[in-house]
This record gives sequence, C-alpha cells and structure tokens, in this order.
Amino acid sequence: MAKLRHFAIVVSDLERSATFYEQAFGLERVGRDDLEIGSGIYLSDGTVNLALLKFKGQEGSGVDDAASFTGAHHFGFIVDDLAEAERRVKEAGGTFFFDLGKGPEEKNFERKFKDPDGIIFDLSRHGWLGSSR
Repeated sequence: MAKLRHFAIVVSDLERSATFYEQAFGLERVGRDDLEIGSGIYLSDGTVNLALLKFKGQEGSGVDDAASFTGAHHFGFIVDDLAEAERRVKEAGGTFFFDLGKGPEEKNFERKFKDPDGIIFDLSRHGWLGSSR
C-alpha cells in the first residue's frame, strides 16, 4: 500500500519560508539540496516531509515561467515495490515525467510521474528525509 509522506511547494525565498514553517508549526529542518535544476530545503514533523523548492527554469519544474511560479508543486508516495507501483500508475493513465537521483536503490531517489491532468507526483521506495514508513 502506498503512503502519502511528501509535499512540495515552490516558494520565492527559501530561507524566509523555512524560518516561517519552523516558527509557525515547529517543523524541523532535515536537509537541503542545491542541484542544477534548483534548490530545496526539507522540513519534517517526524512523519511527513515538506519540501520548499526554488527552481531555476523549466527543467524539473514543468512550468514555462519557473522564476515567478509559487505554490503547490507535487506530492509523493512511499511504495514497497517501485516497479509494481509504476505499472499501476501507467495502467491508470499516468505518464512518466523524470527520475531524480541516480537509481532506485539510492536513499533520495524519486521517480516522477504526471496524472491525467498533468499534476506531478513522486514514487519512492525509501521515502524522503524526515518521512516515516
């Protein structure tokens, strides 16, 4: 069974937003990535990972004007069997978007898809920093 454990929002200022969610909700900062496609700060309540993202362009963001986009971006499910989950997603009408990470055995690997409306979601075997099975 898939478990919803990850939400990602795009923000205009990573540090300002991270400080807000830490102070307002007591979330703990559990990681940070600075990649070619953009940067992210990861927060957790001990069960769910909240990713605050800032994209550099269309790659990864999936939007034409990534510099001015803010808001909900994607969500993610922990799954026991990545291949089986991918098969079910495709049979239900989902389409592959891209992989983030080197491979399914890597701790922070995500296989990204789009649902029939183009909404992005991730599948992960290992989850995200601060998320629980």
